[in-house]
Amino acid sequence: MDARLDYFASPTAGRVFKHVMTAGKIIHDSPLPAATQELVALRVSQINGCAVCVDMHTKEAAAAGESAVRLHLVAAWREATVFTEAERAALEFAEQGTRVADAGAGVSDEVWERAARHYDTEQLTALTLLVSFMGLVNRLNVIARNPAGDYRPGQFAARA
Repeated sequence: MDARLDYFASPTAGRVFKHVMTAGKIIHDSPLPAATQELVALRVSQINGCAVCVDMHTKEAAAAGESAVRLHLVAAWREATVFTEAERAALEFAEQGTRVADAGAGVSDEVWERAARHYDTEQLTALTLLVSFMGLVNRLNVIARNPAGDYRPGQFAARA
């Protein structure tokens, strides 16, 4: 399978991606726990059907020491007992923030309050930015039909 577009060969995409990669690094360096970031990025990517990002975030999380059991259960986090209450709140937040067209209302007050019990304002800001950022990169990959499977952990670190 070949991608429809090669973003790295496009001067326009190159100029935009410089800022996108910088934004991603800023979110990555935020006070939102790294494990939570990977779980949220993985869940948003699963919902949006972005195989490239599912591949990337599964491998990045595993390389950072995340267990295979937790990674396999992200898609069914509600029924899984391996996530903390804070992680569950972040995953629920991520789902509602990703499924805006399905729910229409975005993140409910109840879900926001549950997340706010576990994360301070700066972490909630980072969580909101992460969910939005993942929506952007998921769409870029899905529209271009970028193939997945050969991502190596840290592959894009030098580009940021």
